[in-house]
Amino acid sequence: MPKTHTDRPTAPETVWLASGRHAGPAPEEVLRDNLRKLKTNETIQDFREADRSAPSDDHVFEARWIVRDAVTVRARLTVDGRERAENECRWTLAAEAEQPWDLSWPSPATMFWPDEDDASWDHDVVAGLRLQDINPLPKEDAVLRRRLRDAARHSWSINVVVHEAMTPGDGGRLPLTRLLPPGLRHRVVEHRAAPEQFQAVNWALYDVGTRVPRGGAVILPGTPARLGYDEQECGVRSVFLDGSEPTELLDKVVRYAALPWPLPEDAAAALTALHADWRLMTLEEELAQARAQVASYAEALDAMTKSRDLYREATELAHAALAELKEFRGTVSAAGEISHGRDRRGKWSPSPLGKTLQRVADTMRSRRTPGDAALPEDVPGAEDRPETPDTSE
Repeated sequence: MPKTHTDRPTAPETVWLASGRHAGPAPEEVLRDNLRKLKTNETIQDFREADRSAPSDDHVFEARWIVRDAVTVRARLTVDGRERAENECRWTLAAEAEQPWDLSWPSPATMFWPDEDDASWDHDVVAGLRLQDINPLPKEDAVLRRRLRDAARHSWSINVVVHEAMTPGDGGRLPLTRLLPPGLRHRVVEHRAAPEQFQAVNWALYDVGTRVPRGGAVILPGTPARLGYDEQECGVRSVFLDGSEPTELLDKVVRYAALPWPLPEDAAAALTALHADWRLMTLEEELAQARAQVASYAEALDAMTKSRDLYREATELAHAALAELKEFRGTVSAAGEISHGRDRRGKWSPSPLGKTLQRVADTMRSRRTPGDAALPEDVPGAEDRPETPDTSE
């Protein structure tokens, strides 16, 4: 049974997340050209490329568009400057709408990348996998096992394994992703196992914690597994690859996509960056941000003013105590006794300054640590002796 990670934050219902690889030169130029085109034909409202401080930094693009004439979508695509090999780099896309995401909305990937049949960006993060095409499983058992293990552990996509009961005709060689809603077409990877690979693929899926029925299909749980994942609910006993629409499998992929998804660390980081580093703002948003900053500065100034007043009050009390101390010293007799320190019966009566000093001593006693020197009141019998001030000064 796949393990879940309930301590991870789950993806909000308003968020669309995807990650893949661009296989080809100059992905930044591809993005710039397509974003300009989309803005010109008003597919998107606006876009922005973030400034970079060093050549090795990530390339970040932001875009904003409207769906259903009222719902604003904000999206951030990052071309990773670290995971860049020769003519290949990783990209990450995080989009968030003002309402829960509707799978009938356009795929955010096509709001950045060119929507072409043979797109160079349309690859999963796991090497060798396409997002909108059929991915035949390798013939070698060790390579097949590694492919499925990597897909289950590292891919953000929904990985579906389909076993062909018999070699399909032309209609069955079309990818099933073309039948999915637009919001899922770039978030699903379809693996195909040939008829003779039934035992080999289930041997490989043993590590993943699931299995594919003969002539059927199964959705891999992923890492971390989605909350509520159930192998029975994510498997289909028969998939007819004759060109007809596999309604049961498509419905289960849609239901699986709706399950709460505990975010991998890099997905959570992409969502955090979308919230914290967003810079493509409208005039109204800039005004609201400025007002929030003014309110924050006002709160800070108020706190500083209160702190200044408290400091001033403490200073005045200190000066008053110092004046009282000077007056107190002036009342000390040559014999070391305080002229007004005893009552009519000869018992010691603390002066007002003595009461003040007593409060200070109580405060010090409450804060001292073991090993500190004892205060006069801590010495046995000290309460029976009058206070004798130090007159050495």
